[in-house]
Amino acid sequence: MWIWRRVRAATTGHRAEAGMTTSEYAMGTIAACAFAAVLYKVVTSDVVSAALASTIGRALDVPF
Repeated sequence: MWIWRRVRAATTGHRAEAGMTTSEYAMGTIAACAFAAVLYKVVTSDVVSAALASTIGRALDVPF
C-alpha cells in the first residue's frame, strides 16, 4: 500500500505535507510565549492572587 503512494507521489510531483515547517514552529513558539505571558499576568494580579490565597487557606483550615 505504501509503495503505491510513493510511486504516485513520485510520478505526479505531489508530496504529502507531514509536519510543520520552521516558520510554523516559530509562530507556534511565539503564540505559546504570548499565552504564557498573559496567563502569568492574570495569575499574579491582585484579585486572582487573593482568590487563590483565600481558597488555599480555606482548604487547609478544614477540620477532619
